[in-house]
Amino acid sequence: MPRDKHVITKDDILSLSDYETIRAEKRQENILRKKFRRLSVGPYATIHFESWESMWLQIQEMLRIEKGGDEQLADELEAYNPMIPNGSEFTATLMFEIDDEERRTAFLKTLGGVDKHIHLIIGDHKITAEPEQDIDRTRADGKASAVQFLHFPLTADQAKDWKSGERQAMIQIDHPNYGHAAVIGEDARRDMARDLD
Repeated sequence: MPRDKHVITKDDILSLSDYETIRAEKRQENILRKKFRRLSVGPYATIHFESWESMWLQIQEMLRIEKGGDEQLADELEAYNPMIPNGSEFTATLMFEIDDEERRTAFLKTLGGVDKHIHLIIGDHKITAEPEQDIDRTRADGKASAVQFLHFPLTADQAKDWKSGERQAMIQIDHPNYGHAAVIGEDARRDMARDLD
């Protein structure tokens, strides 16, 4: 799989039959990588840092399920390519997870604008997430989406600090109704450093 490019093209996608031959292996790799790239932030939030590989697998799985051919592939590429780290950023999917639907809805109604309160901290650098611009993630009634798609753009100095591993890194959510932080471990930092040019 190419690591030096930040886009998935039609040429990267396997036929359904070819994908079936390596599907179990690729899904197992993804499970192992998620152990490094998934982090709980407080009791209800989980963040997963995306990669070229995670988006490639998502596209292959969608094509496998829906079998929509080239027309579907064009839509999947358009949907998932923006979430591939571009070499000077991290991208992430953040989910608020509460099993009980009524409790989840009530909770999300207290989290309007949460996407402006999610930060990546590297030492004394604070990088506020930039939400994916596909749709507004807070409704007019103030209810936040349970799923947030995020970009964390890094300067050259911030990327250098990340790669050095010398300064603590964490994810922080400082919304008035949900204030939590979680340290990003060394294994995650090493794996995610591959996403930076």
